[in-house]
Amino acid sequence: MKPWEDHYSRQAKKEGFPARSIYKIQEIHRKYNLIRKGDRVLDLGCHPGSWLKFSAGLTGDRGHVIGIDLKPVSIKLPAHVRTYTGDIMRFDEDLAASVGNGFNVVLSDMAPNTTGNRETDAARSFHLCMLALSTAQTRLIRGGSFVCKIFHGGDFKNFSESVKSSFYQYKVFKPSASRKASREIFIIGLGKKTGGHRVWTQQMVDNKA
Repeated sequence: MKPWEDHYSRQAKKEGFPARSIYKIQEIHRKYNLIRKGDRVLDLGCHPGSWLKFSAGLTGDRGHVIGIDLKPVSIKLPAHVRTYTGDIMRFDEDLAASVGNGFNVVLSDMAPNTTGNRETDAARSFHLCMLALSTAQTRLIRGGSFVCKIFHGGDFKNFSESVKSSFYQYKVFKPSASRKASREIFIIGLGKKTGGHRVWTQQMVDNKA
């Protein structure tokens, strides 16, 4: 393991988080002010739980954090966090009946099982990203925010255009905690244009940027 990886991993463990991915969402949040007290947050690909725990700390117990992953989350989480083990498609069908559609933030740290083939891995990443975006388009309130990890590849432009069409602002960001050699990058949509009941203005979106 490289020294910088040791640093992030040790620091995460010291601060009570299961993975160094905590520093990715932390940096994104600090830059774009994504999550606020009382927010409802949906975390796709939530295992092992670092993003859940971080989000829960920001929303407080008046908020609500929902996570889903194919792998079960075993860390202890606050009472206002609920996790589901299963496939995103099946979960998405059940979501409205269980918690409703009014999410302020949808996060996706989903990643495919990599093959070592750049084109194949990028295509699989694109598929997961489109699933995440579809969920965000359906479940976010108007003015909500979306964060999605994607592997840079041939479909990057297509996905970017899809996000741009759904949000007032579009950002591309690579956190310091990401490996420099990694092709992972985060696409951020601020201010969902339609859906839900909350009315936002462009000025309110600008205040989050």
